[in-house]
Parts: sequence; C-alpha cells; structure tokens
Amino acid sequence: MEKERVRRVLERLRDLRILVIGDLILDRYLYGKVERISPEAPVPVVEVEKEEVRPGGAGNVSANLADLGVETFITGVIGKDPAGERILELLKSKGIKPLLVTDSRPTTQKTRIVSLSQQLLRIDREERTPVGGKALEELVEVIRECDFDGVIVSDYAKGVIVGGLMDLLREKGLFFSVDPRPVNRELYRGASLMTPNEKELKAMTDPLSKEGVEERGLKLKESLELETLVVTRGPRGMSLFREGIKHFPARAKEVYDVTGAGDTVIAVLTAVYLAEGDWDIACEMANLCAGIVVGELGTATVTPEEILRELEV
Repeated sequence: MEKERVRRVLERLRDLRILVIGDLILDRYLYGKVERISPEAPVPVVEVEKEEVRPGGAGNVSANLADLGVETFITGVIGKDPAGERILELLKSKGIKPLLVTDSRPTTQKTRIVSLSQQLLRIDREERTPVGGKALEELVEVIRECDFDGVIVSDYAKGVIVGGLMDLLREKGLFFSVDPRPVNRELYRGASLMTPNEKELKAMTDPLSKEGVEERGLKLKESLELETLVVTRGPRGMSLFREGIKHFPARAKEVYDVTGAGDTVIAVLTAVYLAEGDWDIACEMANLCAGIVVGELGTATVTPEEILRELEV
C-alpha cells in the first residue's frame, strides 16, 4: 500500500457517520502473578496487581471506529447496574455517541484473569434471551430515525440482534455489515458485507462437508444473497468474495491475543469501503490493522498514527 494513499483514506474517514448496533459487553481484565498453588485445591493462586475495564463486543467495534476518526454512534442494551454505567462512561470517554437502551437484564460482563500475558480463566455474566418489549421498540426507533453512511451489526448472540431489527435495516436500504454468529445465520440475508472466520463459515455451511474455504464461501454468499463476503483466516489472512475470489496475506508479526481482532476487521473494512469504495484497499488496511491488534493483549484498537507508522517498517 502506498503511504500517501492510506493517509488520504484516513483523512476521509473523518467525514463518515456510522452506527454500531449489537451486544455490548464490559470486558474486565485482572492482571497478576502466580507464585503458589492453593492449599484448598490444585489451582494457581493469582495475586492481582492491576485491573482494567474496556468496552467489549459491539463496544469494541465502536471504539475501533472512533479511534480511526469516524463519527461513531452505538445502540444496544445495558442493564440498570454499575457495569452498564461503566460502559456508558467508557464510550463517552472515547467520543462515541451512545444511543443505548436500558433493560431489566444484567449488563453482559466478561472477566479475564491474566498472568504473564497468559489468560488463565474467563468468567461470564450474561443473559442471552432475545430482546423484546419496550427495549426492542426503543432499538427499532433508533434505527428508524437513523441518518448514517452505514451500519455495523456486531452479533455476539446475547439477544440484541433479532429479526425485527434486521428487517428494518433491509427495508431502509442501508449499507449494513455483519460480524456473524452461526446460530443467527438466517437473520443476515442480504447484508452488504459479512465477515465470518473460518470456523463460523464452516458452521454456517455444511459442517460435515470436506469442501474448502472457497467452495463454502461461494455457497454462503449465494444462499444468503450477500453483496460481499470476507472470510478471516487467521495466519492465512483473509479472502474476499465478490464477483470472484481474492486472497490477502496476513500482516501480523507476532500473535499474543486474537481477542477482538474480528471487531477491528469489520470496523476497518466497513469504514474504508464507505470512504473509498474500493474493497482491495479496505482488505489490505483491515489486514494491516488486524496484524497490529493481535500483537497486543486483550481487546485493542488502532489509530491512524499506528497505521502510518506500521507502513514505514
């Protein structure tokens, strides 16, 4: 990629208005050292030295957009609890405009216990029943009134992404991209872009088939009437399905943690395509950004300065 072209693309991102809709998660990280085994059970004792909280799930997608300079809005559901208040604070601190709905369900939380850059345990607090009633009505109203260049659907299968919301996106004729979960496969029909990884692609086609990524990708794109499909393939980069198939090699040097890499990919792909109208440069920049975030621990984002610096290496 030419550095000057990338610089121009990054400048255009500032003119975009993108809405993220999906499952909001409070990511909590407890960092500590392990020097002994518990006398109560054969498990390590972690002496906590530091704690961090970050917006996860759809929150991490919105954080990626905001750090790229995109004017970012987000809607989803939080609970009437301290975790929901903390997510709201984190989003606002990044300049993200929250259009959130408060519900009786608890805010989804994931607590990761980490020692020496190694995740030892994850503790989840969540409710995954589909959103309904007044909460769904409020989410529908946000989309009905929206005036954005595009929408990113960040589905973590926690209940926010339901048929009524997806039907409305199609009715409005909006550009919408989807980071999918196989369990909700049929909800994504007609998406402008979908970004499954290889495992999700296999689950959404025939899990028992011996077919490769190319055959599965073509079948999924056709069966769901997708405009564009990008399959993320870890160390093998990503594959773009449009009229044909094009492969883009990975850019990562070292991989510490793939948590949230899919969030970065869909944010960059969507924003760059909306700004530039070119899937090749969108895939190249998404590969570059994914290579940066997997070199960091936990959910991470990328700034324009980091992207330009990476191109100099």
